[in-house]
Amino acid sequence: MSVIKTLPQKEISLYEGNIPNAIPCGKKEFSSAPGRINNITTPTLTAYLPAKTDSLSTAVIICPGGGYARLAIEHEGHEVAKRFNELGMAAFVLKYRIPNDTCMTNKEIVPLQDAQRAIQFVREKATEWKINPQKTGIMGFSAGGHLASTAGTHFTETTIDNPKQISLRPDFLILAYPVISFENNVHEGSRDNLIGKNASVEKIKYYSNEQQVTAQTPITFLVHAADDKTVPVQNSIDFFTALKKHNVKAELHIYERGGHGFGLHNPTTKDEWFERLINWMKANQL
Repeated sequence: MSVIKTLPQKEISLYEGNIPNAIPCGKKEFSSAPGRINNITTPTLTAYLPAKTDSLSTAVIICPGGGYARLAIEHEGHEVAKRFNELGMAAFVLKYRIPNDTCMTNKEIVPLQDAQRAIQFVREKATEWKINPQKTGIMGFSAGGHLASTAGTHFTETTIDNPKQISLRPDFLILAYPVISFENNVHEGSRDNLIGKNASVEKIKYYSNEQQVTAQTPITFLVHAADDKTVPVQNSIDFFTALKKHNVKAELHIYERGGHGFGLHNPTTKDEWFERLINWMKANQL
């Protein structure tokens, strides 16, 4: 496989001026473990742009996981972006804000705001960055998969200023061992961190994304391990089933083993799911 020359990556502030829903709170980012970031209150995009300029590039915005408590930004972010970049695609690691009542006026919509702003930002810069705005998708791991699937099912509800009416609908979704439901087979940490322990029945349903799929939901690739004890595989199965019910193209890969949080490489198999993903993207002209 040939490797395409890439440009040096750069981290960019997601918003110009005031950050929506932000309250000055004095919290500072810190790393709780190698490759993990906590207390994110200032969101950014790290852009990995291919140096090749003779054609428009597919763009993938990547949302690392971490239970809406932190971001596993290295193995579910930067490592993945580099792989896409080596294949000639533009990739963007989204360092989205971690929900926090003391730093935000409405913490539950803050991650979606950042995801929608990332889609808007990439499409705004499409000409400059030589990106195809109609091949701009979003990818998420674990709770980042919940965020990506929320962006893919709630795009008609604009949470940010959008004076140019740029489409906030991703063109495709890539979901790796995603949190999908806040109602069934729940990862309680993700649910409680985003909407609280005492959320209403209506709010739980609203953020159970298998219940929010429509015929307009983007085409989707999913990968999960059957023995995932953190986020049950039924999350991916239910989302896939909902997509097929609405005649949305989707592909689901379930490995017998692998547990949770394996990133690019499931250590229990020689099969590389990322190669299956690239085959799917090619089959769908992405």
